[in-house]
This record gives sequence, structure tokens and C-alpha cells, in this order.
Amino acid sequence: MSAPESSPSHFLEIAVEAAREAGEILVAEHSRPQKISYKGEVDIVTETDKKSEAAIVNRLQTHFPKHAIVAEEGSGDAAAASRYCWYVDPLDGTTNFAHGYPCFAVSIALFEEGVPLVAAVLNPIANELFTATRGGGAFLNQKRIHVSQIATISKSLLATGFPSHKRTSNPNIYYYWEFTLRSHGVRRAGSAALDLSSVACGRFEAFWEFGLKAWDSAAGILLVREAGGTVTDFAGHPYHAGDRELIASNGLIHEEMRAVAADAAERALANPLRS
Repeated sequence: MSAPESSPSHFLEIAVEAAREAGEILVAEHSRPQKISYKGEVDIVTETDKKSEAAIVNRLQTHFPKHAIVAEEGSGDAAAASRYCWYVDPLDGTTNFAHGYPCFAVSIALFEEGVPLVAAVLNPIANELFTATRGGGAFLNQKRIHVSQIATISKSLLATGFPSHKRTSNPNIYYYWEFTLRSHGVRRAGSAALDLSSVACGRFEAFWEFGLKAWDSAAGILLVREAGGTVTDFAGHPYHAGDRELIASNGLIHEEMRAVAADAAERALANPLRS
């Protein structure tokens, strides 16, 4: 018996189908020379981004013609008035992809009246599919996942990212310094969706970043929360997709993360970066 068409399980089923189709496109093309264009000084986009997005948006529009869609490369119908809105990153980790580095993902999320409902993040190279539904838990390849139980930063492995725009004025280097000195290390993989998925399954204890777009974080924040973690801004307020600052953690080190971030903010104010 199939799930009702308005049920989270049906929404997730279609999201997974779309992610799988897009993942096949990425795998088929990632070893080929890429035609690269630029959205900014260093913010690149490939033809594969566009092919992947077109496949996802087409599938979502076919099944849910009345839903709004916000997609990174601008397709979809972001202005549609709807109870439901999809956030699509067809290739999270475009720079990695363009250089042949196999660390990238497809990220798809559905929000209901502004609240995350469904998430699917696919790492097509590793064949890892992370999924979640609101209140239904988080899964990796259909096996339930949970955040880690490490309770101090000193024993934690952390992750962050650096924006492609305004790099000379971004203060994250100070946060990177503070967190690196206090932890087992900080990884910078280049895919926020995969970093958040890694927090959800316990590989990382926490992830922080500045300036993520809604499509970067929409799926990942639901994965972390459904896996038992915490996602806020630096002030401790619940994080909303597109907010300027994000800390996602296993919950156990969250307040310590916020305290270290506050120390880093003081360092940044005392020694502002100069372009």
C-alpha cells in the first residue's frame, strides 16, 4: 500500500528518487573536464550543477506542481505561494567537483510553513544516503543514526567551511584557530550538507559556519535535529535556514562551542582582518 500523496513518507520517497537521479548525473560527469563559469569572483558553477538541478526540479514539479521550489541555480518557482517549499542544492561542493575531488553531495529538503519536514542528502561517490522526516528520526542507508556522545571539545573532531565570497573580510580564521587549538582537529571538506550529515551520524561532534544559503543547510539541520543534536545561531537561538551564523552539534558540547565562539569573536574584534 503506497503512502498518501501528502504524507512525509511520500514526500521523502520523491526526494530520494530526485537525489538518486541527480547523483547518477554527478557520478557520470565528475571525472570529465568541466566547463566552468563564475557567479562571483571565485564562486563557480558547472554545467553539471545545471543538469542536476534541472532533473531534480523537473521531478518535483511533476509530482508537486503547487509546491514552491528554491534552487541554487535559479530554476524552480521560488515565488509560488504554497504551504510547502523545497530547497534544492543540486551539487553541494561544486569546487571539489570541478577539481575532481570526490567530496560533494545532492541536498534536498522540504519545509512546511517554514518548518523542516523532509530531508535527503546523497553522497553519490560513497553511495551514502542520509534521510530524515520531522519526528521520524534520521537514517543513513535506512539505518537509524544518532549524534555522538562525546561531551567535551577537547575530545571532539569538528568541521567548518569558508565562504567563497568576501574571503578577506570573513572572521572565520579566528574561530578556526580557537577551535583547532581546543579540539582533536577541524576538518574543512567543502560541503556543508555532508558536514551536517557527519554531525548527525556521529563522525563530527560539531560544525559551524557563516553565511550559508538556505539550500546549503535546509536538509542538514533536520538531519542533525532528528539524530538528537542541536542547531542554533551563535547566540543560542534556534537556527533557521539562511541565518548568518550556524552551530550544529551533538548537543553535549553545544554550550562549550558557543563559549569558544564568543572568545573567537572578541579576538576578531580586537584584530580585524584587512583586505
